[in-house]
Amino acid sequence: SARESQLSLSLSMNNIQRPLDGIRVIALEQYMSGPYCSMLLADAGAEVIKIERPGSGDPRRSIPPFAQKGDIKKAGGFMAYNRNKKSLSLNIRSNSGQKIFLDLVKIADVVVENLRPGSVNKLGLGYDTLKEINPKLIYAAISGFGRLEGYEGPDSQRPAFDIVAEAMSGIMHLVGFEDKPPSWTIYGMADIYSGMCTAYGIMQALFMRERTGKGQFVDSAMLDNMLSLNERMVMLYSITGQVPKRGQLNHLFPRGAFKCKDGYLALNIPDDIMWERLCKVIDQQELIDDERSKTGTARAAHSIELAPIIENWLKNKTRSEAESLLNENGVPVGPILTAKEVFASEQVKARKGLIEIKDPDVGSYRFARTPVHLSSAPEIPTEPAPDLGEHTNEILSSLLNYSKAKIKDLQKHEII
Repeated sequence: SARESQLSLSLSMNNIQRPLDGIRVIALEQYMSGPYCSMLLADAGAEVIKIERPGSGDPRRSIPPFAQKGDIKKAGGFMAYNRNKKSLSLNIRSNSGQKIFLDLVKIADVVVENLRPGSVNKLGLGYDTLKEINPKLIYAAISGFGRLEGYEGPDSQRPAFDIVAEAMSGIMHLVGFEDKPPSWTIYGMADIYSGMCTAYGIMQALFMRERTGKGQFVDSAMLDNMLSLNERMVMLYSITGQVPKRGQLNHLFPRGAFKCKDGYLALNIPDDIMWERLCKVIDQQELIDDERSKTGTARAAHSIELAPIIENWLKNKTRSEAESLLNENGVPVGPILTAKEVFASEQVKARKGLIEIKDPDVGSYRFARTPVHLSSAPEIPTEPAPDLGEHTNEILSSLLNYSKAKIKDLQKHEII
């Protein structure tokens, strides 16, 4: 009957699992790129076991700002990128610690690693070693300049932080204004984007494994990732030989922040059709066919003359008023929001862009959600970032079947 079918559908919906349910990830990670990658996998349902150094753990545990309640304080950056994970405190520099790590690899699907290039190979824990004990293993390595054999460059063994990748991919050269030094974008963008690209690579490798039964090495270089993000610079130089300049586009105008009565509005006019719409809204129809403004190239050349006309129309309007008029007439714009305004945004709330994570020690805080929704999957889990070594005993006893006596001995010798 229809009622029975509806009940059956309801029951099946209640049993739907996350996309990576049943996938086990071992995370040899620190700082941002590795943790963000494995967090995406954890949000998708994977069991992520984060390997941390006994005593200190991931360096981000000690980097401010801190959430604090009473005498307990926790690093916000660590809380933000390590939700839904388990923490195993393990000294992988010791022989006993390496044995535990290898035991975990035998029952794992994925290893995510972003340690300094060469460090895991020196310990005998590189991909060539691990694939021998688990041929189905997918080993994802995040580095500054790449590590896959046959693709090494002169910088392959160098360490890197996000700003280095931004600089060497050409991005920093384009951020800011021509009369000022190059600037970075937002803190950690290269790390976050590299984490996302790596998660995408892992998904491809998992899909291939379904077909071939074999694992593989996933090589994710921060430089490569940022260069792919800077695709327009690559295209422009390849086609025209032009080197783009900071704060200046030669082929279009307006594009940027324009001041209203109560803040700034982001405006972009990519073509002549959009320019015609803008001119009609601001009652400047004569600019539609004016030789100084009828094409993007002409507008870019006369931006000093055109900018005040737009600003004059905006100066007596609120962002909301200007936004409504322009959007209603087919000119997409948006207000430039502060952090406070983002948290109050009804659109962000509707999209559940900020999720609440309740930490048992320092209270509830909101962090950015994984940015993709799936229509047939439940909402992402919201377990707080683990305390250092919180799941050590559980992992060793439940997954590896270590006895209480063996675990106690490992603790005694500071292996865990």
